[in-house]
Amino acid sequence: MNALEVIYQHRSIRKYKNEKISDDILLNILKAATRAATNGNMQLYSIIITTDEEDKKALMPLHFNQEMVIDAPILLTFCADLNRFTKWCQYRNANPSYDNLLFLLSAIADTILAAQNAIIAAESYGLGTCILGTPLYTAREHIEFFDLPKLVLPVIAVTIGYPDENPPLTDRLPLEAVIHQSKYQDYDKNAIDLYFEEKENLDLYKEIVNENGLENLAQVFTERRYTKKDNEEISSKLLQVIKEQGFLNE
Repeated sequence: MNALEVIYQHRSIRKYKNEKISDDILLNILKAATRAATNGNMQLYSIIITTDEEDKKALMPLHFNQEMVIDAPILLTFCADLNRFTKWCQYRNANPSYDNLLFLLSAIADTILAAQNAIIAAESYGLGTCILGTPLYTAREHIEFFDLPKLVLPVIAVTIGYPDENPPLTDRLPLEAVIHQSKYQDYDKNAIDLYFEEKENLDLYKEIVNENGLENLAQVFTERRYTKKDNEEISSKLLQVIKEQGFLNE
């Protein structure tokens, strides 16, 4: 498959065969990750490889006990990393100032771009992948497990393995919902109704709404999946961890 075919066929894989991935394939996946676009060619990320079964078992609770963490032969944890570049500057008699919001966001962007490259590369080999956003939810525990120094923050993880399932492609909003010509065009109720109509009428989501005893799909997100209480609690903890890691210095 060419690159576009790989991208268009992306789906999250949560069940994996008990089949090892060769070192050569893993190396090429990692090389692809490092070829991602990066702010100022600074490469403000690090990638931690986990293949040891005991380590994966220990990490599983940090990913809310999702079994794919154990089932996948490889778990990659992508971290925003300003430690390495800062130390390079310090060791070269340069005065770094990268412990701020601007460069934290730059490092997170670098990290996600590298992860996306790794995913495309893995899927080009016929491997399955799944992104886990849980490292931000359990950042402190990840930091302790991986012995992360200051100016390093876990952002996302990716499971990689040979697929043992073939789920259907998930829905997407129509292209015109996310594309803006020249200037941002805000959404009135008519536009929202139009762009979300297909999603809201899928049998899958109708069933989820009914199972939860709610009025509509939006309420599934606000009342069940990502609630105000949880969002505020996790955000407060994450902000504290970010500061403890040496970011957002004033």
